[in-house]
Amino acid sequence: MGADIGIEGDLAATADLHLDGRVDGDIKCAALVQGETSEITGAVVAENAHVAGKIKGSISADTLVILKTARIEGDVTYGTLSIEEGAQVEGNFSNRAAEPKLMLAGGTEAV
Repeated sequence: MGADIGIEGDLAATADLHLDGRVDGDIKCAALVQGETSEITGAVVAENAHVAGKIKGSISADTLVILKTARIEGDVTYGTLSIEEGAQVEGNFSNRAAEPKLMLAGGTEAV
């Protein structure tokens, strides 16, 4: 998505997203690559995410890379995490491994 494109509403994709524009809504995708000029206002859920722009909302990713130009205002949940020097995050960090697992009757783990 180009820098001159803005979307109001939620995005859901089974494919990878490269975002350089603005999104006012939640994003759920396999992989997110966010450009430096990009702005997201909403929750982000991805298997893999490379964040370089602004996010106002929570982000949750199995593999999360926060680049030095990133500005995040919200909670961050990750499996593995890399943060470049200069990145700014205002929120709480939590590792998915530390999250309590919900067990169903019979001992089956809820997904």
